[in-house]
Amino acid sequence: MPANGVAAPAVETLCDIREVTHDFVMPDGTRRTVLQDINLAVQKGEVIALLGPSGCGKSTLLRVLAGLIHPAQGEVIYHGAPLTGLNPGVAIVFQSFALYPWLTVIENLKVVQVAAGHPEAMAAERAQKALKLVGLAGFAEAYPRELSGGMKQRVGIARALSVEPEILLMDEPFSQVDALTAESLRAEVIDIFLVKDRNPASILMVSHDISEVVYMADRIVVLAADPGRILKVVVNNLPRPRDYRSAEFLRLTEEIHDIITGHEMADLPAAAGAAAAMLSAEPLPEATSSEMVGLIEYLDARGGKDDLFRIATDTGREFGQVIAIVKACEMLNFVESPRRQVQLSPDGIRFVHARQEARQAIWRDQLLKLRLFREIRDAIERQPEKSLERDLILELIVQHLPFENYEHIFETMVRWARFGDLLAYDENTQQLSLQEGVGQSQEPAR
Repeated sequence: MPANGVAAPAVETLCDIREVTHDFVMPDGTRRTVLQDINLAVQKGEVIALLGPSGCGKSTLLRVLAGLIHPAQGEVIYHGAPLTGLNPGVAIVFQSFALYPWLTVIENLKVVQVAAGHPEAMAAERAQKALKLVGLAGFAEAYPRELSGGMKQRVGIARALSVEPEILLMDEPFSQVDALTAESLRAEVIDIFLVKDRNPASILMVSHDISEVVYMADRIVVLAADPGRILKVVVNNLPRPRDYRSAEFLRLTEEIHDIITGHEMADLPAAAGAAAAMLSAEPLPEATSSEMVGLIEYLDARGGKDDLFRIATDTGREFGQVIAIVKACEMLNFVESPRRQVQLSPDGIRFVHARQEARQAIWRDQLLKLRLFREIRDAIERQPEKSLERDLILELIVQHLPFENYEHIFETMVRWARFGDLLAYDENTQQLSLQEGVGQSQEPAR
């Protein structure tokens, strides 16, 4: 009991995720674990945010809580009882609006009411009430094609609210709208949540935006990837309404940046990193060659180094994507990232000051230090026609990286190889071939 003798109010747990582990079967029959040993309670009257890099299982965890996915291990407890089907107390706001284009706004809301078994009169009343909550009362008869992106997402939010869910699930709900609209929608959702005499009683949201979760959440669950697991839970006690520019807000934002970068970009000596890349196939971060060159040129314009946080802010990119770009450049040994600093390596300096043709040669040399590119080049070189079908390359990728998204790896590999003039890919025939003059005799500089 507290020193003043007054007991703290009991915390009511609405939903409890216990020891949840989940995996998916890959095309080659192996299993990839996407969630591991997740324990998380959703308490009444709080906003929880799931934050982490791509592939950490944020959306999978949200769907487990909704009952859309039954976990391979562990269980979900809703109001003290194991969840065996769809969670009756939740509604989801999707990232992509997910509206029926042939239905009006009001019909998009009523359709979920009918699916829930509510009579027509109740469905119409709840739909109108929800539209009023999100400021779209005058757009009931409009079609989705007549609405802006922000208005479409308001319809998506209204649709979820119309079933009066106890827990509102939001899967990156503001990522498809512009920054000003997103800021406005965040504030509106929080205003709706803070009215305590109606649902939703709690919100669980998935986000990739650190400022967004600091603005909205009471607890921020930072996830690590491969497999997805809880890295740290940060309690956010900042009073509402929250000011994005306040010192306390910025301090907490920076703390979460440090948690993510400290895990995702742990210091590794450059020589050790290069040796690891040469000994084993590594998954390729989803970064384009233009994004990587852009980062290298950005650093060169700023004396060769800059703070990771500042790079994300200056370029207007999501923090996780900046990390992916930095990791990709590190993989080709163009940058190093001691703590939160990103700085050009000697190879990066040589690359940025070279002419275009020389840049391609340097890039190609760096690619061939990676086992995946060497294996693919050698496999093509062994073919009489000096080309391989896409499906055979995919099998090779699965063989080396069985737990990764092989389609994404292939697309990234083709982008990087094209930039380095290493490989050519014909979209029509789906054949991958060596560029003229590229063969086994062309070994990278060691």
